[in-house]
Amino acid sequence: MAEMLATHDINCQISANRAHPREAGQRLPTTTAKPTHPATCHLPGATPSATSSSASGTAPGATPDTAPSVTSKAAPDTATVAGDSAKKHRPTSSPTLSLEVGPLSGGFDLIEEKIHWLSETELFGERRLGPAQTRQRAPAGKKTNFNEINHGDLVVHRRHGIGIYQGLTPIELNGITNDYLSIRYRGDDKLFIPVDQINHVGKYQGVSEQEPNLDKLGDKSWLATRNRVKKAVWQVAQDLLNLYARRQLAAGTSFTAPGEMFHELEESFPFDETPDQLKAIDEVLTDLCSERPMDRLVCGDVGYGKTEVAIRAAFKVVEDGAQVALLVPTTVLAEQHVATFRQRLTGFSLRVESLNRFRSPRVQKEIIAHLAAGQVDIIIGTHRLLSSDVKFKKLGLLIVDEEHRFGVGHKERLKKLRSGVDVLALTATPIPRTLQLSLLGVRDLSVISSPPSLRRTVKTFIARHDDLVIREAIHRELGRGGQVFLVHNQVRTIHEMAAKVQRLVPEAQVAVAHGQMPSRQLEEIMVRFVRREINVLVCTTIIESGLDIPSANTIIITQAERLGLAGIYQLRGRVGRSSEQAYAYLLVANLEEVTGEARRRFQALIDYNELGGGFKLALSDLQIRGGGNILGENQSGNIAAVGYDMYLELLQKTVLDLKRRDWQLRSRPASFDSANPEKLGDAALETLPVAEEEEIEPEIKLRIAAHLPANYINDVNQRYLAYRKITAAENDEALADMKDEFSDRFGPLPPEAVNLFEIIALKNRLATLGVSRLEQGPVALVFSFHSSTSVPPQRILSLVDFDRKGGKANKNKSGRRFTPQGRLISPLPSKPTAATVFHEIKKLLHALENNDIP
Repeated sequence: MAEMLATHDINCQISANRAHPREAGQRLPTTTAKPTHPATCHLPGATPSATSSSASGTAPGATPDTAPSVTSKAAPDTATVAGDSAKKHRPTSSPTLSLEVGPLSGGFDLIEEKIHWLSETELFGERRLGPAQTRQRAPAGKKTNFNEINHGDLVVHRRHGIGIYQGLTPIELNGITNDYLSIRYRGDDKLFIPVDQINHVGKYQGVSEQEPNLDKLGDKSWLATRNRVKKAVWQVAQDLLNLYARRQLAAGTSFTAPGEMFHELEESFPFDETPDQLKAIDEVLTDLCSERPMDRLVCGDVGYGKTEVAIRAAFKVVEDGAQVALLVPTTVLAEQHVATFRQRLTGFSLRVESLNRFRSPRVQKEIIAHLAAGQVDIIIGTHRLLSSDVKFKKLGLLIVDEEHRFGVGHKERLKKLRSGVDVLALTATPIPRTLQLSLLGVRDLSVISSPPSLRRTVKTFIARHDDLVIREAIHRELGRGGQVFLVHNQVRTIHEMAAKVQRLVPEAQVAVAHGQMPSRQLEEIMVRFVRREINVLVCTTIIESGLDIPSANTIIITQAERLGLAGIYQLRGRVGRSSEQAYAYLLVANLEEVTGEARRRFQALIDYNELGGGFKLALSDLQIRGGGNILGENQSGNIAAVGYDMYLELLQKTVLDLKRRDWQLRSRPASFDSANPEKLGDAALETLPVAEEEEIEPEIKLRIAAHLPANYINDVNQRYLAYRKITAAENDEALADMKDEFSDRFGPLPPEAVNLFEIIALKNRLATLGVSRLEQGPVALVFSFHSSTSVPPQRILSLVDFDRKGGKANKNKSGRRFTPQGRLISPLPSKPTAATVFHEIKKLLHALENNDIP
């Protein structure tokens, strides 16, 4: 039972704010008239005795779940606390305050009786559903996605090129058995790679069905190909940076840190945020508070809480006196967003309006005038927002929902709006180019992959178009009281399809919805569907984005082979938004005729059917759709030559190198044109030294068994993925977490697995020090230093025993020596155990890191 508060002639801040619109440039009030306790309310002139009986939060006779309400009547000298009908008299002319228990969703006025009612929700916000949980911020960890490689798949090795994966092979050398990755090259040449170097290999992903030629071991053609692609990548990377350089240099708005009002908005969220959602919110707020304009892409599966991220970002911007524009692809989605924003921001002095074709020309004109005057804080609309007559007084944040749904002309207008403005893009399946820019670090990326509680995956079926399938799917859904979307993306024949559905299922309430209908008629049909007056909606892809109808849990898509991967995924996201099991039926004319790209799309939908699969699906779309055209530069041939992973790796390294060189240029006034900051200047770039882009990948050869035994992880593919995960660990903390995970999943770690974790930990330390190779000989350890090592020469020499008088090495002490080839040789005890070898290595590394001579 909700609480109610009724007062007489009280200056209520909520109603006052609504009565006097706040213009852009004015901050929201930093304090609110929020009582310190849900049942304690102090009125002007009221004495403590008037409220003391309700200070406990529950009136006498009321249960904790039905807390009392407060009512104020016109009687000048009484204050009534409902629950035990007790009355306390006081000689004053102040208004009367009383608590009443009863359901009330919103406040209202009884003018003649001079009574004003306030609900508990208006005073204290929404109650969080379910038990309170500790609100922990998610750790900022890097999510790594590994492609599973099956026997016979094409793979790419950084140094040796394209070959065929032959599986994991155990090989015994000098009495020590370890796992090796086996790759077959042209001429049946074979390469065996130690598992600690497995990150040198990636799955080959091209841009077409045509398979590439295999490389030959020892042939220089792969290096020539790689160098050719590097040159092409250089120009593409420079274009990428030129595109975003002006935004990086533009003076953005640094918004204030979240305050009390923002925390009130957080507490009013009736659900518990998922860890990824909290992380995305933190990242967006950090961007807003920085001096650099935000350009962030939030990729989250349908129903995973992207809208709440946008609401909090919008509130923060409006709180600091700026305006927010939310651009959406469809009118129906705009209306739903408006309803969501208004509901979430109830109780705050914000004005949210919508601009789309559902609004009459007169209403649109009024909204545009108020927007220019700063009287509208948040405007939500379709491409109508991009019209030339739409002006803002102070635009601070642009939110774009499903950016890939807008055309080229709309995006050109978007570019003008983006200049100097914080930009937040929301998407479930980002387009390949957008995703590429995000992966490259040109745009910031937040991924929400943790599902809400009780959410289930959508079971997806691909079948030949058959009336029986349609009838049974609809019967099944209607039988459990649900609703059905039937997507038929042909307006010319959509009414024929609706008539067929009505014949197949006579008891169904069928309606048609498509974008060419009059706006009022379309709105009426959608409202009736939401109200469950219609249970089968035959529609086009107008329902693709954002509709939230929990009772609709079956979707049937006809001619699915004609739709793109992102489109099908968005359509499938219209169902499964509750705890009910949802179903998606993809109908095609002939299963045998589905080949090539369409078949790969369907396979991707099946492969990434798990919750949170939108990001992985977009990665798959990167391969299927090619993304070969980047910034107008056709790169399909270069991508095919080295594969997507290698191409993106080269591009990312080149972007980082250009960023470094660009920074050096900007620190030289003579070579930097401040009037054209996006132009780097090729001539000036050539004057800068080129950094060695190859990272140091230490090679470790120890006479120790270090692998995951087959009797520990039986499945070869699982073992391969485990190796990839271990070798990708960036620090000791990540390795410790993985040890715990493996122990929990597979049992206690065997000695060989413990040794593998030790070697990866050593590898990370060796890379930091610039040691390119560590080898165990019969009687000594050999450390080979890279030319760019960070260890000072005097520190290395201090570890070598040296006879100061004779100028020769003294062999009577530790026996270490340093060769002219840059190798530090340290003797080992006779027949050392694995523990002894690791101890000696760590002792020497400690000395190299800290100058602590052992």
